[in-house]
Amino acid sequence: MEHVGIVVEDLAAATAFFVALGLELQGEASVEGAWVDRVIGLEGARSDIAMLETPDGHARVELTRFHTPPSPDGDDPPAPANAPGIRHLAFSVEDIDSVIARLQAHGATLVGAVEDYRDSYRLCYLRGPAGIIVELAESLTPAATARSGSPLDR
Repeated sequence: MEHVGIVVEDLAAATAFFVALGLELQGEASVEGAWVDRVIGLEGARSDIAMLETPDGHARVELTRFHTPPSPDGDDPPAPANAPGIRHLAFSVEDIDSVIARLQAHGATLVGAVEDYRDSYRLCYLRGPAGIIVELAESLTPAATARSGSPLDR
């Protein structure tokens, strides 16, 4: 996978949120023109983007703030975790409590509670800017850290 794209209303707040999570800002740009319109299927698209990368360099998130055309109304209230569509992005973290505190300083709220899963992970969902849900997964065992995939697959 190359990256995940997320449309946001407040690009600066969303960028700060993902930087607080531990991603590194790779660059920012303004994007517009006929080629953009043809790729995304909109007319007169003009947007600003920020590209962020995980510290290991294996995953990227593209945040986009459209100036034109006007966006349709978003989820109000935000969609629950079981609504169809992409609902969350999962990140491995080393100290879930400190990551939660950093993200709460950027307006994130816990969706539920922090829970242990089979003595191998501490997990939680947080809702951030634009209703984005991130799952945090802290390994409780050294062997789990070396595995790939979802902690729920184990």
